[in-house]
Amino acid sequence: MTPQHQTIGSLLRALRNRNNWTLKEMSQRCGIPLSTLSKVEHDRLSLTYDKLLLISQRLNIRMSELFAEEGLVPEPAVTARRSIGRIDDAVRVTTPNYDYFYLCPELRRKRMIPVLTRVRAKSIEEFGELVRHPGEEYIHVIEGRAEVHTEFYDPIVLEAGEAVYIDSNMGHAYIAAEGCEEVLLLGVCSSADEHMMESMMHMHDGTSGKLVAVK
Repeated sequence: MTPQHQTIGSLLRALRNRNNWTLKEMSQRCGIPLSTLSKVEHDRLSLTYDKLLLISQRLNIRMSELFAEEGLVPEPAVTARRSIGRIDDAVRVTTPNYDYFYLCPELRRKRMIPVLTRVRAKSIEEFGELVRHPGEEYIHVIEGRAEVHTEFYDPIVLEAGEAVYIDSNMGHAYIAAEGCEEVLLLGVCSSADEHMMESMMHMHDGTSGKLVAVK
């Protein structure tokens, strides 16, 4: 049965079709071997984040354009957009500290980015450098206990059902609190930047981030 959710392969295939490129032309343009691209398009192989960044740079397109559905037309000034946030439709990014599930990926130019995040880091030393990005974010603990570290405040522990709202330009990190193996967070990030999705993807540069298909 053909999967109903987007995968990295279907996204790249849609990009190639929008430009009327053959698989060989796509390979030559982006510097990814033809055999690798073929496996990715058939969902037999995924690409690490640095490979997708390479494609973005070689094709001179924004990272967010890799997630544009085929046939999309410019949006009118007033819309009645709606998207159901199912985990099977999410775009997943895996880093050493987190598994990010970017929800509602088919909506372009979102001013809010909903993200489910599984936290694995159990100490700030293990986490490393604090994260910073434009905008604000609201983080709600769904499962587990989260220890929140911010640049200008003492660490706090949030229990399931509790939340924090912060300025995302301030350095911040979420780790599993003592005695907790894993934490599940629901985050909503907002910014005036209409390309916020692209900006957030660039947070993963240099962190061994990996984009994978959600199964």
